[in-house]
Amino acid sequence: MQAGIYYFSCQFTSIAVLPVFKGSTLRGGLGHALRRIACALRRQDCMGCLLRDSCAYAFLFEVAQSPKHDVATDNRPIVQRPHPYVLIPPDNETRTYQAGDSFSFRLILLGSAIQYLPHLVFAVQEMGKTGLGKGNKNGDGCFQLGTVHQADTLIFDGLTLNSSLPPRELALAPTPAAKITKIILTCQTPLRLKRDSQLQNGLPFHILIRAALRRISSLESTYGGNGEPVIDYKGLVARAAAVATTSSSCRWTEIERYSNRQHTAMLMGGITGTVTYQAEDLSEFVPLLRYCEIVHLGKQTSFGLGRIRIETEDAL
Repeated sequence: MQAGIYYFSCQFTSIAVLPVFKGSTLRGGLGHALRRIACALRRQDCMGCLLRDSCAYAFLFEVAQSPKHDVATDNRPIVQRPHPYVLIPPDNETRTYQAGDSFSFRLILLGSAIQYLPHLVFAVQEMGKTGLGKGNKNGDGCFQLGTVHQADTLIFDGLTLNSSLPPRELALAPTPAAKITKIILTCQTPLRLKRDSQLQNGLPFHILIRAALRRISSLESTYGGNGEPVIDYKGLVARAAAVATTSSSCRWTEIERYSNRQHTAMLMGGITGTVTYQAEDLSEFVPLLRYCEIVHLGKQTSFGLGRIRIETEDAL
């Protein structure tokens, strides 16, 4: 599967008051701006729109039902295709910005979503005119998009979008040759996982691996050029069930966001903290988790949730 990773650098032109976690605010503002510039028919409902199949907004934000099945969870149907992007908001917890303050965020576009990069660059510019956060209707939260980088290459200088670099090929890496006896996983943003329709507040290794397999399977089968990868799903889940958790600082962290669709504040919590797993050999699981370091895990990855980092230790 192809993946394009883009770094957007912006500067506020008026005072801005944002939440601690800015993923929902950024995604909401980006979606509204993209819909304004992409919707030719100005429809309220995308589902019945004749232009849906060629619309940047519909493809990126209005995920349709999918007939595919989830091989990681007893072949139950997947009701939606995954969003073809991941948004990574600023890491800092700054809430108040002054005019002249800078901020940045990343967008990872997957598969055919890469073709919509020009739409998204323009949408970010338009989002800056509208403003972000509290008071944007009064002119607060406005900003200018300064640059967009792909890796270390400048592809947008504030005026001109140059040809971007070829996207990277995202695929499962080979299993490490050395035995891996310990995996330390850190949930950098809240990780929302469901099992049997219930959100999980703990992170046993088999739950983690089920989520990784589900994420990889759904992305590759939907956006990958070669279809779903050949993986021993049942065997991996069975072996993951025998892996011990040796330490954990995991906790449930709530994030509040405002839903424009439902016109109400909503809680969007998940697991944060660090957990350590140990077994005689965990090497076969490392490529799955490395892949998910890039594409995130669980629910609401398009908001920036489910961002993980892993560290490994070889056998002595």
